[in-house]
Amino acid sequence: MSAKEQATTSLVYEFEIEIAAAPEAVWDSLTKEANAWWLADFHMVGPDSIVTLDARAGGQLLERTESGGSLLWYTVVMCEPGRSLHLVGHVAPDWGGPATTMLGLKLQAKGDATVLKVQDALFGRVSAATAGSLEAGWKQLFGDGLKAFVEGAG
Repeated sequence: MSAKEQATTSLVYEFEIEIAAAPEAVWDSLTKEANAWWLADFHMVGPDSIVTLDARAGGQLLERTESGGSLLWYTVVMCEPGRSLHLVGHVAPDWGGPATTMLGLKLQAKGDATVLKVQDALFGRVSAATAGSLEAGWKQLFGDGLKAFVEGAG
């Protein structure tokens, strides 16, 4: 038998990104224009894939290609329109899992700007290095992708 037991753990990381736009503009870009701000390095099933986010319970953060390739990034478990999204996804063994990720995205007005609060809770076979890699990836995607797009530099 080739099965082996692996330890499981849970880790949580959080960060914030301030975006110079009203919460409504950030929400619309986040939920309705995901493909426009999704960075090229994050297209996992092909460079011409399309990324969509259906922001309602049961909706999906999904990447698809015309040839039939697809990747289900997350499933939406809760949506408070204009305020927050809660998503659940999986980290496959090829990317450091198996693990489950529970991603929370919250928008909070701050003067004329919006603070995007990101929290990711992971459990399963996950290390601090895996969590650090995921955190760095989301910081890049939301900072260099979403923030730049909303602020007009994307």
